[in-house]
Amino acid sequence: MTDTHHSPRHVPWSAVVVFTVAACGLAWLVALPLWLGDGLAEPIAGLLLPVMMLAPAAATLLVVFVLRVPARGERARFLGLWPLRPAKRVVWLMVAAWLAPPLLVVLSIVVAAGLGFVRLDLTFAAFAAQIEAALPAGAPMPPVGVVVFAQLALIPAAALINALPAFGEELGWRGWLLPALRPLGTWPALILSGAIWGFWHSPVILLGYNFGRTDITGVLFMIGGCVVWGILLGWLRLRSASVWPAVIAHGSLNAAAGMILIFAATQPDLALAGPLGVSAWIVIAVVVVVLTLTGQFRQQPELADAPGRLLSAPRS
Repeated sequence: MTDTHHSPRHVPWSAVVVFTVAACGLAWLVALPLWLGDGLAEPIAGLLLPVMMLAPAAATLLVVFVLRVPARGERARFLGLWPLRPAKRVVWLMVAAWLAPPLLVVLSIVVAAGLGFVRLDLTFAAFAAQIEAALPAGAPMPPVGVVVFAQLALIPAAALINALPAFGEELGWRGWLLPALRPLGTWPALILSGAIWGFWHSPVILLGYNFGRTDITGVLFMIGGCVVWGILLGWLRLRSASVWPAVIAHGSLNAAAGMILIFAATQPDLALAGPLGVSAWIVIAVVVVVLTLTGQFRQQPELADAPGRLLSAPRS
């Protein structure tokens, strides 16, 4: 039996524009107190960043229930919320989404070290200094090896916890936007949705988030990072016809993102050595090439723009 994935026959460009403007506008609105205050140093920043992650979900509700894209009756299937079938494929892709991002981050650290983007210190002296600086005056310093082990061991659990706020983003990016753009073809849809995802981060990137760059270069690096990671998350979405593997992968990536700071001897340039930087682009490019050569981007559920009316999946 062939899976079906309900999507419009043509790109609903007016809805795409409304979605993008709403998601980005809400992100700027949420981040506004940071711009009016002390930026990322504002005490409220830790609360506003997860709230900002809900903006794509709010934009999705707008286009789905106000603009009615897609039409009523197939919304859960279009967004990849339900049904989860074939169940075996969805479950295995969820497991891969949970475990693969930390592995890819580790590989990106190895590549960064090999290219001279970062100098590693497996004695963790720099990380120990970070811990000591964060402790209250007079507090005993725990063994750094224990702290490192705990940090790494907690990543799988942290991935599932981080998946909760990540759902707010993924409902928009891979739930609604990617299927809406899919009539363009697989690769244009993946690249454009990833670029919009990256640009959406601008309100906090321009404050120095992720890369410590407060100019357009930070935004461009973020767009690059989101395009390459968006290809993998988008592949999970298209291959499974479900948004849930992408949600878990997004949470797993966020949980593993700080790993570079554990191993680095000095503060690295995250635009080169970070999980969204150039070294990660190289690692993910290799993975994407392997997936492409093995036909994984061609093996997608069929499209349908109405119940029972199937369309062939667009060629990449």
